[in-house]
Amino acid sequence: MAAPCPLHATLPCLPWRRGNDGAAHRPWYFLALCLSCLPLAVHAQSSSVSGTVALSSQLVDRGQAVTPQTPVLQGALSWSFAKGWSLGASASVEARKPDRFAEALAQIARSWSLSPDWQMQANLVYYDYPGNPQAHSFDRTEAGLGWIYRDVLTLGVAAIYPVGKTDHHLYGAADIGFHWPLPRHFSLSAGLGITQTTYSYYAYYRHTRYDYDRRDTYSYGHAGLLWNNGPWRLEVDRVATSGLPHRMGYPDTAPWVATISWSF
Repeated sequence: MAAPCPLHATLPCLPWRRGNDGAAHRPWYFLALCLSCLPLAVHAQSSSVSGTVALSSQLVDRGQAVTPQTPVLQGALSWSFAKGWSLGASASVEARKPDRFAEALAQIARSWSLSPDWQMQANLVYYDYPGNPQAHSFDRTEAGLGWIYRDVLTLGVAAIYPVGKTDHHLYGAADIGFHWPLPRHFSLSAGLGITQTTYSYYAYYRHTRYDYDRRDTYSYGHAGLLWNNGPWRLEVDRVATSGLPHRMGYPDTAPWVATISWSF
């Protein structure tokens, strides 16, 4: 659960380079692979395109701040095909640094109807944080499964493969989300989750520096109020974490995060 940003599938990501070591992470290649394989699954069925633009007070991923407490512009496009297939890509930039991506992702997903009340979705997502050297540890590929009950209850599990670290073990995450409609286009929104993570720390022995990857498990959650009317959506959430390690140089997560978005 990447709360509270409502975008899960977004704008096409262009190739980029980062750093001075020549390393490149290119979600475009992942999206191109999705585009080349998808016709085999959907057999050239009809498709529809939708999108979202949004402004958030901070970019937060599973309770962990990715950007400082500053306005973040977000854009998303998704392509939905017959038989439940969809493709998506997204990009986010800090409003004060519009020339650098804060986050980008590419996604392929497949949905099924299990019953009149239950739906299921499987997805594969690639996340990249090219504009923030401190957020390279968030670069990852995720494979997830989710179950949705009447758009009210959402359950999800994910296997996470980090690509921005030397430790390439799989990590797990699980979350539950709740959405309850209220009068006058309002609704309550809440979620809880738990995830495994790694972070680097340093030790010195006889003036020699050693780098370590330490594993931790922490929980996160949010509760807030949502207003939705036609293409417009406004959400204000109280965000909290438990057991999240403090990392030198990482921004703190704001206790309140707000997002306004427009869909088309």
